[in-house]
Amino acid sequence: MTDPAAQLHMFLAVRRELVTYAAKIIGDRTQAEDIVQEAWIRFTPQQSNARPAVEQPVAYLYRIVRNLALDLMRSRSREHEHQAAPPVWLLPAASDPADTCQHTMALERLFAALDAMPENSRRALELHRFGGCTLAEISRQLGVSLTTAHRLLREALVELAKVVDETDYAEPDNKEASREH
Repeated sequence: MTDPAAQLHMFLAVRRELVTYAAKIIGDRTQAEDIVQEAWIRFTPQQSNARPAVEQPVAYLYRIVRNLALDLMRSRSREHEHQAAPPVWLLPAASDPADTCQHTMALERLFAALDAMPENSRRALELHRFGGCTLAEISRQLGVSLTTAHRLLREALVELAKVVDETDYAEPDNKEASREH
């Protein structure tokens, strides 16, 4: 089937079934519509003599839809695995129970420092570090000037750095003291 009008007519005749087929695979009818549209784009040749005619165009369309749907599912799975894993810096560096305890205590101090921060400073830090917002976006969301947003973020980072420094300096002393005894 090389006639573009015949291809379009055939596609329109099976389009609804293709969407239903894709929706069963991925579980989302809206994304199934997108997949079927992408399948049509891949099905139609850019030049009429670019490829040989397909003997079973409906079966070929179903195959394209299936492959695109499975690719989407694989992509979702990879994204979910990536998002499900905790950040590396939150994981204990060693399996030694003492190190794990110290790591947990350091995290507790960081959380306490976050709780003790003024609301705007904490919010600026969260928007910047966890939300990926720029200073301009932070200033808009908090209703403050760009300079104030920068100051709030800097103050929050300095406060957390102090907590981390206290943790870093406290741990070696404790370890050395325990070795001496």
